[in-house]
Amino acid sequence: MKVALVTDSTADLPKPLREALGVRVVPLYVHLGGRVYRDWEEISPKEIFRKVREENTFPTTSQPSPEDFLKVYREALQEADQVLSIHISSKLSGTVQSAELAASEFSGRVVVFDSLAASLGIGMMVLRAHELLREGQDLPAVLRELQRIRQDHFVRFSVATLEFLKRGGRIGGAQALLGTLLNIKPILTLKGGRVEVAGRARGERKAREEILKDFRAWGEGRKGIRAYFLYSGEEEVVRELKEMVLVSGLPVEEALVSELGAVIASHTGPGTYGFYAYSL
Repeated sequence: MKVALVTDSTADLPKPLREALGVRVVPLYVHLGGRVYRDWEEISPKEIFRKVREENTFPTTSQPSPEDFLKVYREALQEADQVLSIHISSKLSGTVQSAELAASEFSGRVVVFDSLAASLGIGMMVLRAHELLREGQDLPAVLRELQRIRQDHFVRFSVATLEFLKRGGRIGGAQALLGTLLNIKPILTLKGGRVEVAGRARGERKAREEILKDFRAWGEGRKGIRAYFLYSGEEEVVRELKEMVLVSGLPVEEALVSELGAVIASHTGPGTYGFYAYSL
């Protein structure tokens, strides 16, 4: 049976890659300055950050409607027997709920998977699903693998400011870091699908060393690791961390480096960097 893949724009997969793989994407929305923009299509993070600086107006975001998903599912099911729809954590967005409402119209032919992740954490699951489907694995086998990755993966990221997470209401356990001393860098993770504190460090270099220490502890004894690096603003912010990870002594393969899309960047702000990883 042929399975089509659907995700949402917060997977932050570059457009040429997702088009080459035939992955359909349902966009989320950015609200800024009285206008509504489709993520990845109509506004970039750089434009958002410029408006924040120049107009002191902060973005908000919203999920796709069930009708947005219905349209994409109908198209996909014209070419496939089933749809696997992989989305941003239900603890961060109502996207999964919209997808499930739409999926209920198709008598079990659409399976919605809550990644409990964001950005390339979703993206890496989409890419892994595509790989397994191409190898001939059936949908139950693919779902078992995605559940394994959801339960056992590594994620760390740092932000230049907690202001964007605070304003967007996605700050979670990182609330405890508000008002800490100057030059203290937050080290964040997603736990149970929510943003939580993994640590803190004085300065960028120390933060990267702490992230690497955590990664080594997680990666010890694993035989193959794929790492997905993310950043907002300029790629330079993630370059040093990437180099440290790749020479860590662990069996790491650089799988993808991608800029955050407008929706995720609206909640993390400029200067965000980090990575997701899972083992084979």
